[in-house]
Amino acid sequence: MTIKQTAVWTGMVPVDDTALAVTDTGGPGIPVLYLNGQFATQGYWRRAVAELGTDWRHITYDERARGTKSKRSADYSFEAAVRDVDAVLAARGVDRALLVGWSYGACVAAHWARRNPDRTVGAVLVDGAFPHDWLDDAMEQRIRKLFRRMGWFTPLLRPTGLTPRMSAAEQADSNIELGRLSRERELGPVLDSITVPVRYVVASGTSLGSRGDEQERIRTSLDGVTVRNPNIKISAKVGSNHGAILKKDSPAIAQAVRETVTAARDQEIR
Repeated sequence: MTIKQTAVWTGMVPVDDTALAVTDTGGPGIPVLYLNGQFATQGYWRRAVAELGTDWRHITYDERARGTKSKRSADYSFEAAVRDVDAVLAARGVDRALLVGWSYGACVAAHWARRNPDRTVGAVLVDGAFPHDWLDDAMEQRIRKLFRRMGWFTPLLRPTGLTPRMSAAEQADSNIELGRLSRERELGPVLDSITVPVRYVVASGTSLGSRGDEQERIRTSLDGVTVRNPNIKISAKVGSNHGAILKKDSPAIAQAVRETVTAARDQEIR
């Protein structure tokens, strides 16, 4: 049973060898847990939270070594990110939530929803969790080179929370792990076996490190997903690129949340 939180709460949630900075707006509505992009912070969700309003209970947090308060860890793996979902929900007394994930967070949301259908109202996946074999040896080298080049200035931004307190190698390893988990043979079965309603909000154009139409080709992998699993649908294809979608298209994200809840209620009636 979900414990009602009646006032805004901010604090630290311990998990494994670290602690995460969490914000819980409280309120009587459906709990919505927001899962960030790979190196982003909970502040990225402020427009989506405002768009949905106070009828919902919004829970945001900064992942390990992200933001200004979450602590460093010896484990930045994808499985650690999935475990952190459990830790945050347990700490806030939430048994069942709707997940909204962007980019890396979309993949985390998909895995968690698949493993915990009884605890998941549904999931909104924002320009992420595309089952496509985009990682090869050449791409892996591009990723490592990109983070090495960024490594000279990103430490300067750490006090602001704009970059994670992770080394260039740790950031590259995390991105490469995501590429492996995103392969069709890995992510495809995860999406195919989700039994709760899922709605995608899909961006247009490029993302950091992509070239030409790479990102658009990756997004076409959703065509097969929606054919194979009727629980998964595309709610909107928006004009913003990957990096701007949370800023410019919060109304589309909010609408996808509402659609997901409606679908979940219809599913329960059936």
